[in-house]
Amino acid sequence: MQCVELNPIGNFDPWTPEMIDELLHQGIKESLGERLVFENDNVKLWDIMLEPGERIPFRKQNSNYNWVCLTGGLALTRYGNGKISMIKLEPGDTEYCEFKGKNYVNDLENIGERTIAIHILEYKESNLNKKLLYSD
Repeated sequence: MQCVELNPIGNFDPWTPEMIDELLHQGIKESLGERLVFENDNVKLWDIMLEPGERIPFRKQNSNYNWVCLTGGLALTRYGNGKISMIKLEPGDTEYCEFKGKNYVNDLENIGERTIAIHILEYKESNLNKKLLYSD
């Protein structure tokens, strides 16, 4: 994965009024993907499939997760703090993200010529995790 910052944190000048309105005034979803594929007491498996030109609206990320890109592609992501990045994805790219309790906000737009497919494994807080983390 290659990531290039196109716009710095705190600068909303290149943002369209529609994007700013969506960020500030529309309900931001808390789902990590478009489609929930699987869920149990410990994890949720999400699926993202973006055709060229498609975009996932802003979403709030408030959990730890990891993702893997199945297809590769070129994407643009806007963050709730004004930052904009362009991301070049390769098949098999993966990353672990720790956002538990952080309310991280971003969108994702496919600006390339092929479909982008991503699987996201979201880790739920479970009683087992609480016992392991908070035991004496």
